[in-house]
Amino acid sequence: MFGRGKLDAAVRELAEADTLAFGGVGFAGTVLPVTEAYQEVERQLDAHPERARRKVDWLLAHGSPAGRAYAATLLARVDPAAGRAAWESLRGERAELTAFGGCVMRPTTLGEYAAAQLAR
Repeated sequence: MFGRGKLDAAVRELAEADTLAFGGVGFAGTVLPVTEAYQEVERQLDAHPERARRKVDWLLAHGSPAGRAYAATLLARVDPAAGRAAWESLRGERAELTAFGGCVMRPTTLGEYAAAQLAR
């Protein structure tokens, strides 16, 4: 999907995301383009950690509400302390996003989502 410049394309996709989905969604288990982008950034964090980390940090500062949630999730994966700090910084955000859990879609705010991540 991303061809040349995979990391940059994936980060652009996440930066504009309005939906959080980490796996297949709906009854058919469809994998959304934003989920594929998340998975690509995950792979790039393993393959090129320094470059990918800079992109994730940028996403946390400049992404859409869903993009910022993806960034915090990615940070928590590679640096739990940085991930927790990211979730703490997002806890008061009132911007809305849609979160999928399997076939269940629910509207939430970035702050509510962050608080739920901190409570885990």
